[in-house]
Parts: sequence; structure tokens; C-alpha cells
Amino acid sequence: MTTTTDRQDERLQSRDGLRGALTDVVERARGGDLGMIPVVVGLIVIWTVLQILNPVFLSSANLVNLTLESAAVGVIALGIVCVLLVGQIDLSVGSVSGLSGAVLAVLFVVKGLPVWLAILAAVVLGAVVGWLYAQLFNRFGVPSFVITLAGLLGFLGLQLYVLGTNGSINLPFDSGLVSFAQFSFVPDWLSYTLAVVASAALFVSGYLHARERRKAGLSARSVTTLAVRSAALLVALGFVVWYLGQTRGVGWMFVFFVALVLVMHYLLSRTKWGRSVYAVGGNVEAARRAGINVKTVFTSVFVLCSTFAAVGGIMAAARLAAVNPSSGGGDVNLNAIAAAVIGGTSLFGGRGSAFGALLGVVVIQSISSGLTLLNLDSSIRFMVTGAVLLLAVVVDSVSRRSRTSHGRA
Repeated sequence: MTTTTDRQDERLQSRDGLRGALTDVVERARGGDLGMIPVVVGLIVIWTVLQILNPVFLSSANLVNLTLESAAVGVIALGIVCVLLVGQIDLSVGSVSGLSGAVLAVLFVVKGLPVWLAILAAVVLGAVVGWLYAQLFNRFGVPSFVITLAGLLGFLGLQLYVLGTNGSINLPFDSGLVSFAQFSFVPDWLSYTLAVVASAALFVSGYLHARERRKAGLSARSVTTLAVRSAALLVALGFVVWYLGQTRGVGWMFVFFVALVLVMHYLLSRTKWGRSVYAVGGNVEAARRAGINVKTVFTSVFVLCSTFAAVGGIMAAARLAAVNPSSGGGDVNLNAIAAAVIGGTSLFGGRGSAFGALLGVVVIQSISSGLTLLNLDSSIRFMVTGAVLLLAVVVDSVSRRSRTSHGRA
């Protein structure tokens, strides 16, 4: 006679190996947990169509430019992911990024302060903005939509005030900051080394996580699955390094962005704070009753969001080697939010990952780059981006409804 324990053991064994991993993915998809499947499929479709329309799109030179252009907005989108995970929003990231760039330019160029001190001041300013948002939200219950909408307008005005009569301020091309954003690329040998390190780190972290799950009596990936996954990552990264190396290689600014994504992924998936963020996003009251300091969690994500906005503003200023009244304006704000949502972060909170910012901004920048190569008007780009964003929200809503009905069943 088969007992419940026997059935659990059989189920754990059936999940072992590559077939079990694929089965697990299919079951999660059926339950409404699509993960990053839609954005990966969408990215493949977008790249295929754009490559057919213009063979230059997937050239090494264009992809290098695409990675560099993605970094600044991607960092800002990473902050948006944090606030969306707790079911909130920040509409002022564009203005905060522009203000931080203006503070950097004035302190560095006009006042003559060391560049590192100007960068530190701009980043601290971003953190203070996030802290002020959190106080208004936690103490007075003002909706984040209203707080950050006021911040969007207020900090745009403050940016114009900081720039004053200077208008546009050019950053010196011989400065380390501009060199980092425009001319600094990772040597080939170091790029391949980083690829090997990343693959090894993926295997080690996966192995440790699987061991913890097995000790708790839960299903876990086999060593074979982990090894194949790491090998696939190594091959993919090796190909990317080789292909981008056909022209200029991998830019340090993009590596910096990816490093931030990896750090945030670890914090969100492997720490108590990260679990608290997901818990608050899933159900605030349940998280509070579970002993989580909800106010502290809200404060941390608002501070992170504004800090990342400041860092993104600094990177954008360095990339353009200039700051002007339009810095942080235009479509920066909307692209950052769209990248987070397109990357799979739920507007309803509790679901998403740091990698969503990476994939989402690549989608956004791919559309922009591809349509530019086709010499199409910016109006087309806005309409296409809006359609992709709407499709991402529809997929999120449908999958959320599917998870709800699956849970009830």
C-alpha cells in the first residue's frame, strides 16, 4: 500500500534531473507563474523582426551601442522594480535622475569639487529624496502616486533652479567619469574570466540552495541540472563576449549595471529583507501579523528607488558628457517604468525579480534602436513601446487571475 510519504518521495524523485526541471517549469506556467517566459519570447520575436527588416540590427557594433544605451535607464528601472514589488510606484525617477545629474555637473564643473565628491553628493541626495517619500507615506498615509507625482514636478523645478543661467553644462571629456561611460571596455581576457566566474557562482549558489531544500524535505534541482544550466550560461556568455569583441567589446558601464542586478537579485532572493519585500507586496496585513516591520520595508524600497534614480542620472550625464534642463525628462521616466513592467514585475506587487529590469530595458532599447535604424519617426517608437507595455500588463493580469483560480482549485 502506497503511503503519503511514499508519494511525496516519488514526487521529489520525479522532479530530479532535466526532465523534472522542465516539468516543474510547465507546472508553474499552468498555475499562472509565467516568470520571464513572456519577455524572453517577446525579445526573440522583436530581434527576429528587426533583423529581417534591417540586417545591421544584430551587428556587433549596434549591440555594443545597445548595451551602453541600456545601462542608465536600466539602473533606474532596477529601482522601479523594488517599489513595484511592494505594490507602490515612483513617478519621479526621471526628475530625480535629472536633478542628480545637475548637482553633479554644478559641483564638479562649476564649483570645481573632486568628481568623487560630486558623485557622492548626488547619490546622497537621491537617498534623502527616497527617505522623505517614505516618511510621507508611512506617517501620513499619502499615496505613493501622489507623493511621487508632486516630486516629479518639484524636483524638475529644482533641477532648473540648480542649473540656473548656466543652462547646459558640459562634462570634461578627459574626466574619468566620461571615460568610464564612453570609452572604457573590459579586456577580452577579463571578460572571459568574468563569464567563467559567473557560471561557477551560478552552480555554487544553486547547489547550496538545493541542499537547503533537500534538508527541509522539499524538491530541488539535481547536480546534473545545475551543471547543465551553468554550462549553458558559460556558453552563452562566452558567445556574447566573443561577438561583442568583434568591435569594441563589453563596456564597463554595462558591466556595472549587470553587477547591480546581480547584487539586487541576491538581496531579494537570498536574504530576510528580500523575503520581507515579497511578503509585504503579497499581503501587507499578513506580513505585519507575521512580525515584519512593514514601515521599514517601505522605507528601504523608496530609498533604493531614488538612489538608483540618482545613479542612473549620473550615468546618463556621463554618457552624454553634458547636463541640461531636459536631462531626465522626455521618455526617461516612462521607459524606466515600462522596462520594469515589461520585464515581468507585477503592478499588483509581490512578483518580479531584479533580472526583469535587465530584460525589460533591453526590450525597450531594442525597439528604440531598431526603429532608429529603420529611419522611422519617434512617434512610431512611442506607439510600439506602448503596445508592448500594454501587452505585458495584460499578460500579468491574466497570469494573476490564473494563479488565483488555480489556488482556489
